[in-house]
Amino acid sequence: MTNNNDMDIRPMTLRQLNGLLRTVIESGLPGEYWVEAELSEARESRGHCYMELIEKDGNGNTPTARAQAKCWQSTWSLLRPYFERTTGQQLRPGMKVMLKVYANYHEAYGFSWIVTDIDPTYTIGDMAQKRRMIIEKLKAAGVFDLNKELTLPIFTQRIAIISSETAAGYGDFRNQLADNEYGFAFATTLFPAVMQGERVEESIIAALDRINEQADEYDCVVIIRGGGATSDMSGFDSLALAENIANFPLPVITGIGHDRDESVTDLVAHTSVKTPTAAAAMLIGLLKATADRIDNCRERIARATGNRMETEKMRIDRLAERIPALFSVAKTRKEMALDMLWMRMCSATQRRLTAENHRITMLEQQSKALDPALPLKRGYSITLHNGHAVKDIGTLKPGDEIETRVEKGTINAVVKTVSSKN
Repeated sequence: MTNNNDMDIRPMTLRQLNGLLRTVIESGLPGEYWVEAELSEARESRGHCYMELIEKDGNGNTPTARAQAKCWQSTWSLLRPYFERTTGQQLRPGMKVMLKVYANYHEAYGFSWIVTDIDPTYTIGDMAQKRRMIIEKLKAAGVFDLNKELTLPIFTQRIAIISSETAAGYGDFRNQLADNEYGFAFATTLFPAVMQGERVEESIIAALDRINEQADEYDCVVIIRGGGATSDMSGFDSLALAENIANFPLPVITGIGHDRDESVTDLVAHTSVKTPTAAAAMLIGLLKATADRIDNCRERIARATGNRMETEKMRIDRLAERIPALFSVAKTRKEMALDMLWMRMCSATQRRLTAENHRITMLEQQSKALDPALPLKRGYSITLHNGHAVKDIGTLKPGDEIETRVEKGTINAVVKTVSSKN
């Protein structure tokens, strides 16, 4: 409810009110202040850098303070290269920073902090702490060295490449493999991915998933990056990406062009080199080492075969020299053996003939003693019935025809009666 006294006061315009606020702020906060904050947004426009600063609660999720900050082109053109050169990173959301600011209020655009300086060592410390936490989590899970425990095949020639298709480093990598001085053949397949900016993590993980679906077709994975901003490496310090690489079934080689401290991706990879060309040189060197081993084995086999053939030739020559003498000895032994066998056979045959002659003589004597003609000469006779000698008259009956043989003739008769005398 408005009273009449209020109507006597001339109202201020919004611009006047904001100007009063500006005077209060600038007089109340006349100096510069160092502030720790996290970036929720950082973007450039017309050479100026616009930031949104936040502070989160103890759980690190809910913002408890928020403010706008600006760094004008004249200052940002000096701070940016200094920060990126020192940290190896670009300003990005989620980064912890320490800024030197002063309060500024503009009647049309409102309040913001104006950045005059930045302490890169603070950001480096925060990044190092995050990196240490990621490494500790990986080691606690027992996966930090998993990919390093894989063995690169001695014939590593089927290469799955994760890179930006337009990156200069990708072209350098392929050209170096194709034009190697030894003429080694490599088969490369590109799995395109974003290699800088906020999508690095998800894009590389998606590429790894595609490779994993056909892992049997490749010997290793090479993650290379070249031609982009060397300061934008934040995506490679990622827990999710590191876990995927550590657990990947193929050896992973990184050559992402980081001149400063190794990223977590480098640390968990099977092999880490600085540049794409260094990765190509490593693969060529691996194949060259294999070729050298094969050449060494070939030479050793050839030498061993030659030595063995020479040894065997000498042995055969010595045997050839001994063969005539050995043959003569063997021939003599065989002849002696044959002679002894002949004598033994002759002796055995003679003994057998003598024994058989004696047995035949005995059989002749026995057969003469059993000759039925002998009893007939002594006056005996033999009566036959049906060709058989009659030994018992009980076998005869009246009417049987019988034949009686005597020394000089045969009597045929018919039985009339049969009588037995006991």
